[in-house]
Amino acid sequence: LLKHTKYTSDDEDDDDESSLQRANQASTLSWGTRMKGFLICFILGGVCSILGTAMLWIPGAGLAVFAVLYSVGNIFALASTMFLIGPWRQLKTMCAKERALATVIMLVCLALTLCSAFWWKNNGLALLFCILQFLAFTWYGLSYIPFARDAVIKLFSMCI
Repeated sequence: LLKHTKYTSDDEDDDDESSLQRANQASTLSWGTRMKGFLICFILGGVCSILGTAMLWIPGAGLAVFAVLYSVGNIFALASTMFLIGPWRQLKTMCAKERALATVIMLVCLALTLCSAFWWKNNGLALLFCILQFLAFTWYGLSYIPFARDAVIKLFSMCI
């Protein structure tokens, strides 16, 4: 015979909590796996960007191919850090006060690069948005290095 048991809310909470703990343990990557994921994504990002730059000089569709590969390379590079700190923490740090503007500009320029290459078929705009994407991604990356942005600003102010 089957025995029917009534669950109280405490039993359900305990069951939900243990399910969450099991899911968290199953999705947690070891440090070695995180490093491998980071390196693979980062290298793929570099390869896509370099390959895109090499394709830039192909007559006709070269600029569109460059824009796509360069943008995909930036997505891979950005995703690589998610392996190190996790996706939620990555999103939180991307939206932090000191890098929110750079994040928005980078993502908007990435989308506009792809729009320029595919919908508008405007190679000049695609190249401009790639350059802006590069500058925003660089500014975003510098925000993780203490005083790096200040040093860049000081360097440029000395040159002008």
